Amino acid sequence: MALLHDARYRALFYQGLTICIIGLIAWSMFATASHNLERQDIATGFSYLSRQAGFVISETTIAYQPTDSVSRALLVGLANTIKVSVLAAFFGTVLGLLVGIGRMSRNPLLQRLMLLYVEALRNVPLLLYLLFWYAVIINVLPPVRAALPVLPHVYLSNSGLAIPSVEFVRGLAPTVAALAIGLVGAFLIRRLSLHRRLTTGKPNHGTLLALLAIAAPIVLLIVLDGISLKFDLPEQGRFRLTGGMQVKPEFVALLFGLTLSVSATVAEIVRAGIQAVDRGQWEAATALGLPRRRTMRLVILPQALRLIIPPLTNTYLTVFKNSSLAIAIGYPDLVMVSNTVMNQTGQAMETIAIFMGAYLGLSIAISLFMNWYNTRVALKER
Repeated sequence: MALLHDARYRALFYQGLTICIIGLIAWSMFATASHNLERQDIATGFSYLSRQAGFVISETTIAYQPTDSVSRALLVGLANTIKVSVLAAFFGTVLGLLVGIGRMSRNPLLQRLMLLYVEALRNVPLLLYLLFWYAVIINVLPPVRAALPVLPHVYLSNSGLAIPSVEFVRGLAPTVAALAIGLVGAFLIRRLSLHRRLTTGKPNHGTLLALLAIAAPIVLLIVLDGISLKFDLPEQGRFRLTGGMQVKPEFVALLFGLTLSVSATVAEIVRAGIQAVDRGQWEAATALGLPRRRTMRLVILPQALRLIIPPLTNTYLTVFKNSSLAIAIGYPDLVMVSNTVMNQTGQAMETIAIFMGAYLGLSIAISLFMNWYNTRVALKER
């Protein structure tokens, strides 16, 4: 009975009870629908996942052939969704941070340009942007035989982006192990360095040593000839590009549109977080003689980060869900592959349940990770 009077256990009990009730309702709806489909001689169940897919996916993050199973095809769609979402979130965060700081600049021209950037991107529907960038790539860029050399061995054309590729001939597993060992060593060195700095009050070279700890195992592996890499560079021929990695125009348009959209939202979040920091912090840092750039990096941004993380979580969730608009420009994400599976097998209910479960599971995973990070950086009162 004592547990019932504890607010924490009572909250957990009600949450668990709610989840059970929702699960029972969902199972009841699924069982009723399955029964009705069986009465109409329509196949049900998930046995179709082991059948041969029999269709081509134009871009794959993991290995896939049309002779693979339906479950493998859905896994390819999920991997494509995760790849474009993670890349858009990363590049959008970096770009948004720079734009957000630019909006706080003392230079009126830079400040207004950043304002124009944010307003232009936030007031246009994302779907329109995706179609716009896809049309630009397809209709404006030159054909493959006249591809634009953006950088050395990097070409842009209406067939997409050609970039250098690197392939492990030998030593992939040892490289992953060496990187893991280096990261663990860097984490321990960083913790020890921070502890010594807090104890003695003296700066040390913990960051440099942590970087060396990450690089040392990989350098040792290279010296011992444990890694063999194969580089493949794109070359422009008379009629086409050969070699390298070919990135499809659908992926380039989707990544470009999502990244710009995310950067505008992140810029506003960063600006709001910086403005929420008490002005006395600026004045105190200036009184200590810190220049404005170091004040921003060492004093303001670490405090603003505690206010930025919660809305940033919502932004990352939105990026992941907005990636489903890829179907409008033909990028084979999870929704597009699921639609193809539904058309091929006729089992719509099970397929929709699978991709809904995938979106729900990944959204919960993103929320849990960001909440964990928010707890670590949150201000702890004593």
